Amino acid sequence: MRIIAGQFRGLALAAVGKGDPAAHLRPTTDRVRESLFNVLMGGRYGDPITDARVLDLFAGTGALGLEALSRGAQHVTFVENGRKAQSLVTQNIKLCKAHDTTTIMRTDATRLPANPAAPYDLIFLDPPYAKSMGEKAILAAANGGWVAPNALVIWEESAAITPPAGLGLLDSRRYGDTTISFLEPL
Repeated sequence: MRIIAGQFRGLALAAVGKGDPAAHLRPTTDRVRESLFNVLMGGRYGDPITDARVLDLFAGTGALGLEALSRGAQHVTFVENGRKAQSLVTQNIKLCKAHDTTTIMRTDATRLPANPAAPYDLIFLDPPYAKSMGEKAILAAANGGWVAPNALVIWEESAAITPPAGLGLLDSRRYGDTTISFLEPL
């Protein structure tokens, strides 16, 4: 895995390796991440990245949030409760020298506390596939004040999703066994 573009372009991220089999880490592939960011940078959604506050739920390795940071996001908050994933996010932040522009929340994304700061403009949601955890996490984020009124939510799943109340589907794209849905608050 590597950062595709921006200030960290070409930087190799920490490898998942065999790690902890119970962690079920499934990083977004470079190809899917590149396609996703091409859509985001293509103008259809304006410029959702430059100076954005980014929330990376179920952060895993942190590759999505760090790619956004590399491309001009202001700050990324990574939410992850798995020990192996927390270690990988920490390593990748160190590799990018991004301590000043990142925060790691070591908590369950489905049980977010109230947001103590400004809401987030761009939200990556990459829950374990087919476990209905994405719905719980985005509702917790919305109820806790994490989602800005004009936010763009990027939801990665194994199949098309039904947007929960309060979110409208803008677009959906399939990349192999991955479906990426683009949503906005209603």
